[in-house]
Amino acid sequence: MLTPNRLLRSLYHGDNRLKILDQRYLPRWIVLLIDIFLAILSMVLVYLIILGTPINFKGYISLPAEAGIVLLVHILFFVLFRTYSGIIRHSTFTDILKLALSVVCTGAALLAFNYIFGIIRDERVFLTTAILMYMPVSFTVMLLFRIAIKESYQFLRNSAVGEMKKRVAIVGLDDRTISLGKALTTESDLPFILVGFITESIESKRLKILGKPVIPIRESFSETITNMDLDGILLISEGMSGKRKGQIINDCINNSIQIFNVPDLETWNKKEDIQQQIKPLDIEDLLERSPIRIDDQLIRNDLEDRVILVTGGAGSIGSEIVKQVAEFKPKQVVILDQAESALHELELYLRENFPKLNFITELADISNMYRMGLLFNKYNFEMIYHAAAYKHVPLIERNPHEAIYVNILGTVNLAILSASYEIKKFVMVSTDKAVNPTNVMGASKRVAEMYVQSLQHESGVKTKFITTRFGNVLGSNGSVIPHFRKQIEQGGPVTVTHKDIIRYFMTIPEACLLVLQAGTMGNGGEIYVFDMGKPVKILDLAEKMIRLSGLEPYEDIDIEITGLRPGEKLYEELLNDSSTSLPTHHPKIMISKTPTEKFEDLKKRVKEIIKLATRGKDEEVVKLLKELVPEFISENSSFEALDRSEDEGLVEMKVKHRAAN
Repeated sequence: MLTPNRLLRSLYHGDNRLKILDQRYLPRWIVLLIDIFLAILSMVLVYLIILGTPINFKGYISLPAEAGIVLLVHILFFVLFRTYSGIIRHSTFTDILKLALSVVCTGAALLAFNYIFGIIRDERVFLTTAILMYMPVSFTVMLLFRIAIKESYQFLRNSAVGEMKKRVAIVGLDDRTISLGKALTTESDLPFILVGFITESIESKRLKILGKPVIPIRESFSETITNMDLDGILLISEGMSGKRKGQIINDCINNSIQIFNVPDLETWNKKEDIQQQIKPLDIEDLLERSPIRIDDQLIRNDLEDRVILVTGGAGSIGSEIVKQVAEFKPKQVVILDQAESALHELELYLRENFPKLNFITELADISNMYRMGLLFNKYNFEMIYHAAAYKHVPLIERNPHEAIYVNILGTVNLAILSASYEIKKFVMVSTDKAVNPTNVMGASKRVAEMYVQSLQHESGVKTKFITTRFGNVLGSNGSVIPHFRKQIEQGGPVTVTHKDIIRYFMTIPEACLLVLQAGTMGNGGEIYVFDMGKPVKILDLAEKMIRLSGLEPYEDIDIEITGLRPGEKLYEELLNDSSTSLPTHHPKIMISKTPTEKFEDLKKRVKEIIKLATRGKDEEVVKLLKELVPEFISENSSFEALDRSEDEGLVEMKVKHRAAN
């Protein structure tokens, strides 16, 4: 059965011939023809009105001739004011003003002509009453036509796509939320239908704003949104307390209502349209973390007017370090990476967003000592942030030699050059996977930590070697969050390696702020550990992300448990068994006191493992890596056999000790 709604949708979708709403804007000459037709229609209406009165036309010339002159004069002012240049269905006040001016000028010109002609010939061509009537009639007809077209277009579009739009409510009632509501109600292209405003003010019972009801929260926010039959809510979270925001988010997730985060309208990017400003709530917003405060002056003392090298500068952490360093007015920033596409994209971003930053990008591999030496000789580095590393656990587990090249050899090259050139500070970015490592990647980062710690205690070394260690960062390249997001967009399933696996998480800006702050501390040789907050269960994270997308886990999007990957462990740690932590003046940063080896002994074994890596002997590489890092016990890996070949009692003791901690 063909219902009105189906008919309206058929005008907009499908293989129909009309496709009314899909038509391009009318050519200007057609708009001009329409206005000419409406002008003629207005003259006919004026004639019919006067015909029913005692007033008679002058008769100096025929009525068709009078109409022709009026029409020509009006066309002249149509062209002069370009009344046809606007888009009818998007008519603005300016378009209406042009229309009014063309009508007024037409009437004024005809009246002036009539008056002058009357003085010269003592007779008038046009009936003054007719001209005075023509002005409001013609303007009204053309105005009503534009209003009718505009409203019809809005009605057809809303009727056609209304079922595809999300029913949303805006939380709060103030100038910001009202402005947002106005934007939603006036922009037909937005995928939202505004249902109303939700407020804690009980007095707002029968109030309406923009024709939409204001709904007071009576019992609870959860009950209120349930009764409103919503698909989503729009939240301007600036200025909202973390506790209140968390409660709203949890209520929406429990009711399978999607949450859209809206920045304060004053901070909107004017280059983007409204739809790009309204984005689904990011999983980062679910972290119950208090804002990190840093000592800007200490960091400024380190960075202002300095030449700074950032290795791995095109990566997730490195690029954020570059952006944050740029705020402290460095003399020059050298951004080094071996990923050419990512480096090029970062260069374009910096040129657009930090036009005053003096920076240069260098395409290079940190494992190439000769290339690194040329760069140290070329630039007078004063500060180094070493973020370059291979980090993907399963990939490195299959290619241990690559971890040796980059994570160990690359760090060795940079550390030796830093000491030789007496660089002021060398800040290395490490990982919690270096603590009691169960994979090659973590063990290789632990060796890098050990090397710079031992080098620090060598005589004559003036460089301060500082290591920073933290867990996973939300949204970094290849991390679990973008991976889950992509799986949800594709309709699932979302894959989790183990139902009990947990991880520490921190946002990229948070982590990099603490890296900069840690760089201002200590005398060198310390490992700074960041307070990562509460660990997050990955399965819970997957379920929340699915619900944030307005879907239901295991119903709309399935979650599959795939099993631990090679080298992956259930729980990450920030301190190893033999270390203790000491507080610093920053509440989010602690010092890990870890025993260090003699540099000469460590140096010999590091040289040996690098030689083995160049020969591609992966098993021997991992075996020596286990000797360098005694707490390294492989899990879910082909290298577990190397642990079994050791004294079983020793391995069992290590495992029990780790479990106890």
